[in-house]
Amino acid sequence: MSGQDEVMRGITEAIERSQRGEREEARRMFAEIWKELSPDGDPFHRCLLAHYMADLQDDPHEELAWDLRALDAAALVPEERARAYHETLSVKGFYPSLYLNLAEDYRKVGDLVRAREHVARARASVEALGDDGYAQMIRAGIERLARQLPSE
Repeated sequence: MSGQDEVMRGITEAIERSQRGEREEARRMFAEIWKELSPDGDPFHRCLLAHYMADLQDDPHEELAWDLRALDAAALVPEERARAYHETLSVKGFYPSLYLNLAEDYRKVGDLVRAREHVARARASVEALGDDGYAQMIRAGIERLARQLPSE
């Protein structure tokens, strides 16, 4: 990954810790980096950090809050910034996962109307994904969640 700056190294280390099951340490690291970023910090950093921090929350309301932060930051990330980190990244490719996570968050907190809205947004944005394993995982997640939601 070409755009590995000091903040990204910290985010990457926290992600690796979370993947090894070190949830508390990963949360602590993310919280520390988040404080340093400030609201005016790099939206790419804020988006990635919030996206991964959401997964470490035990409270579904907190998970929702972090996923909303990730979505807000994604709207501010220029395509060139994502590509500076890695030439294959596209901001449009962030949205299917962000919307899927938000749909799941809303389902968890009992807001099924918003959950269905975000499933629809996730479906509408999947064309930004390729046809690799990640894309297949996101598409399957969208359809699985759609089946779990009761119809209106």
